[in-house]
Amino acid sequence: MLTVLIDYESGNLHSAEKAFQRMAQEVGAGEVIVTSSAEDVARADRIVLPGDGAFPACRAALFAAEGVHEAMDEAVRVKGRPFLGICVGMQMLATTGHEYQDVPGLGWIGGDVVRITPSDPALKVPHMGWNDLVVDRAHPVLDGIVTGDHAYFVHSYQFRVADRGDLLAHCGYGGDITAIVGTGNIVGTQFHPEKSQSAGLRLIANFLTWSP
Repeated sequence: MLTVLIDYESGNLHSAEKAFQRMAQEVGAGEVIVTSSAEDVARADRIVLPGDGAFPACRAALFAAEGVHEAMDEAVRVKGRPFLGICVGMQMLATTGHEYQDVPGLGWIGGDVVRITPSDPALKVPHMGWNDLVVDRAHPVLDGIVTGDHAYFVHSYQFRVADRGDLLAHCGYGGDITAIVGTGNIVGTQFHPEKSQSAGLRLIANFLTWSP
């Protein structure tokens, strides 16, 4: 069993690598590697796409990585391998990102990535720090995670899903903020599970043992 964290030069993957390796050892989920190799992505049993920074830059970097996007698309969309997007890696699942300019996403989950606009002007953007999750829909990756569990967020834009059925969890920040999305073999978290202590580690463990 092999889980790959895709390295396309869009974020520091050290903490994510350690968290996934720790939980893989605990649940017997095999090997976890960080890679920029399309061949590794193609042979992976599970794929994780992290991402830090601006949507256009992350999207450009992913598509510039030789063969990586194509291998990921084949593995996830054709072969049905479990996929987890984190932060901008989750946002890129959307149809379109609207950060600085309109940029097409992967289009795996319908919706748009738009700037957070809290109803309370005292709330600052970016939305940064701990917030309580509100679980909207049961899902295997949320096993043991309940409304009120904490997660760690750092973002100025959020994913507005076109179909509410794709929304697994949200949080409140002057309005609803999408926290987790999912459809089929694809899930994504706006927060960083590797930085979200017990709830985040539980989600990682659930993903590593999930069979869509």
